[in-house]
Amino acid sequence: MEENLVLICDDDENIADTLGLIVESAGVHVFVEYHSENIFTRLKEHQATMLIIDLWMPVMSGDKVIRQLRAEPVFKDLYIICISASIDGRKVALDAGADVFVAKPFDMDDIIATVEQGFAKIAIR
Repeated sequence: MEENLVLICDDDENIADTLGLIVESAGVHVFVEYHSENIFTRLKEHQATMLIIDLWMPVMSGDKVIRQLRAEPVFKDLYIICISASIDGRKVALDAGADVFVAKPFDMDDIIATVEQGFAKIAIR
C-alpha cells in the first residue's frame, strides 16, 4: 500500500472533488471515484491506505461497501472514514465497520484533522 494515499468515493461529484482538494491541501495523495461499484478495483489498483466514503449512494451503498471490504483480508488494514448527512449515519457506518464517522456538512479543518488522525493510527498498526 502506498503511504498517505486516500481514495474518496461520493456519487456527488462536487462533494467528492471538494473533499479531494481539502485532503490534498494536507499534503496527501488523493484519487476520486464517483461510482461505488468501482471501489474494489480502484483500491486494488492504487493500494490506498485510507478510504473516505459516502454512506448513501446508488448501486452500492457505503455501508455495503464497508462490510464487503471488512470481509476481505487484503483490506483488513484499510482505514475507513464514512461521511453522511443521515440522522442515523454514525450508527450505520460504525456498525458496518468504518473506523470514523464525519457528519455532513463537514468543516474543512475537521476533515483534515480526521485524516491526519487516521494516518497517525495507521502508522502504529
